[in-house]
Amino acid sequence: MTIPCQTAEASRLDALYKLNLLDTPPSEAFDRITRMAASLFKLPIAAVSLTDADRQWFKSRVGVEHDSIPRMRAPCGQVADNADVLVIPDLHLDEFYRNSLLAESGIRYYAGAPLTTTDGHCLGAMCVLGTEPRDTTPEELTALCDLAGMAMAQIELQHALGRVDAVSGLPNRQQFIDDFHDLQLDAGQGEQRLAVLINLATPDQLTHAARAMKSSYVDDLVTEGARWLRAEIGPGRRMYHVATAQFMLLSPAGETLDSWLPRVELRMQKAQAIARSRYVATPSAGVVPFDVNHDEALSVLRKARSAAFDAIGNQNHIAVYSQAEDALYQRRFSLLKDFGMALESKDQLRLVFQPRIDVASGECVGAEALLRWNHPSLGAIGPAEFIPIVERSGLAQATTAWVLEEALRHQQAWLRAGLALQVSVNVSAANLSECDFAASVADSLARHQLPADCLELEITESAIMAQPAKAHATLAEIAALGVGLAIDDFGTGYSSLSYLQKMPADVVKIDQSFVRDLEHDTRQQALVTAMITLSQDLGHRVVAEGVETEAVLDFLRRAGCEEVQGYLFAAPLEADAFAAYSCPISTSALRVPKLTLSPRTTAVFPE
Repeated sequence: MTIPCQTAEASRLDALYKLNLLDTPPSEAFDRITRMAASLFKLPIAAVSLTDADRQWFKSRVGVEHDSIPRMRAPCGQVADNADVLVIPDLHLDEFYRNSLLAESGIRYYAGAPLTTTDGHCLGAMCVLGTEPRDTTPEELTALCDLAGMAMAQIELQHALGRVDAVSGLPNRQQFIDDFHDLQLDAGQGEQRLAVLINLATPDQLTHAARAMKSSYVDDLVTEGARWLRAEIGPGRRMYHVATAQFMLLSPAGETLDSWLPRVELRMQKAQAIARSRYVATPSAGVVPFDVNHDEALSVLRKARSAAFDAIGNQNHIAVYSQAEDALYQRRFSLLKDFGMALESKDQLRLVFQPRIDVASGECVGAEALLRWNHPSLGAIGPAEFIPIVERSGLAQATTAWVLEEALRHQQAWLRAGLALQVSVNVSAANLSECDFAASVADSLARHQLPADCLELEITESAIMAQPAKAHATLAEIAALGVGLAIDDFGTGYSSLSYLQKMPADVVKIDQSFVRDLEHDTRQQALVTAMITLSQDLGHRVVAEGVETEAVLDFLRRAGCEEVQGYLFAAPLEADAFAAYSCPISTSALRVPKLTLSPRTTAVFPE
């Protein structure tokens, strides 16, 4: 007996569950087929048997009182595993089934034909059973297979009732897939078509509408959108309702982007006018050319959906599929998927450290810790590429936990070596919304036997804006622990002056975008000077990031900036190299001594 692989079995079970047949009431349509099978074979027992994970459930049965039996050593299970006809003339003589439940209950004969879906998944068997051994003629096997086909046709017919969306009245996604397959069978070699996906509203608009409006609001939007689309495309053209507020339309043969796109644009102008006047919605359309013979239905649907999302930001809310944009999006998704495994690995992620320099004394008084990722197949992935993706995902909290653990581990090692360091870890909006984030920070410090004032957390203004009330409550809890707080990327957020006043921060870090090329821009010099003065007047220590030239350093010194960091002093260093750092800074005004750091040394999670 063949044992199915776990992946194939999972796919088979998924196909079975999607049909919603298990544990449904008896059906005369199936019972007719079962009675016919028993009559043709002149046997007392027949069944339409569906193979679940651990049982055989009978959608229809003749001569059987119970509606299911265990799957183990059930012949119908073997039919499902192999997707092939199975005949057992005498169960008592069969080495595998002689001790089965059926054999012990008096069954001697079994014949079953597979119930196979159009995509190749075997759901179970059309089976007949007898209490006496018997042979099977070829004509009987043909009849059994025909009966199995009739049972599957009935299953497909019942399932087809779910091929039309109840709200829009249009064929749904599954019907689109089936019709696309039929189109491929009839298409000429090299036939080109166009697909357009019309998105009635952005995901955010649908989310807000679901929360703020009555439950029928989205249904009304879909109903009117479907009605309008049917009127626009005219009779005889098929359109599909492929998602909550998304509709798919295929062009006739012979259409090109030049001939079809202007008509799409005209219709979208009308759609936008209707949506603005009646609904808080922004329709968009994605257009994708495809080769009927080579492209698959789901691939065309995905590309059209990708283009429709790209169209949201366009002036006319229409976009033609871009392979380059799609490749970039797929790379981001792939990186995000791989980053989850990187968090669990022991050799992909690491922290590197960049010195933070006190301007007045020339001492190294801090170290910004930057996260680095060495992908096993792609090599080094820059933080500018992967950090924004991670911060917007469900991995943000786990990433901060990893960085905090690693930073405190290094700090503990440096402390044992006689280096008193304060670690600063950048936290995301997701961390500030955690109900127990402050407690988890306290636990991490206790686990490493480090005092609270050895840790500093950096928060961007944009992270606070995600959930202001919750963020401020979390920050107050962290400050109460004695952990330091810093405003990161100052000047790039929403309401800098407001947060300077409200946040219990010790440090303000001026973003490198204001510092780079500072010596050449007098307006920028005035802005940075004002930032420094205002921050210091409110009691904050100021750090300027991205210092790369002595001219910029000289200006910041004259403006009163307390700390600086950047490539003028050192590139990010590996942990051991940072601990051994003792090179003098290449400037006549500053000299960095060996790292016997005293006032404060910081390490920061990356940007």
